[in-house]
Amino acid sequence: MSGDALIIAIFFVTLANILRYVSSLRVLLVMMREANPLLYQQMTRGNNFFSSQGDISRQKRLYHYIRSQEYLHHHDTAFIAKCNKVRHLFILSTALVLALVVSLFFVAFAGL
Repeated sequence: MSGDALIIAIFFVTLANILRYVSSLRVLLVMMREANPLLYQQMTRGNNFFSSQGDISRQKRLYHYIRSQEYLHHHDTAFIAKCNKVRHLFILSTALVLALVVSLFFVAFAGL
């Protein structure tokens, strides 16, 4: 397998998983509206959570909420499961981006 084919394959797998992550995050925000209205109000104000005008502090708040697993104390099991899925997809997407960067380095400098 050539290095270019390897990079293209990793790129498409990474892209698919990032799209899955963003989709699950959107569903989580919709579920959060009913499962935890106070947290939802802290996270979003309108439809600009995913836009470039979105407040980065709110996005960081959601990141820390999921990273520290504060959702485990919630009463809704579907909400807990969705938070777990988002957390695992984030970890997977991050690992795939790192694998893509490493493979780019090896193909460019090691000549694979």
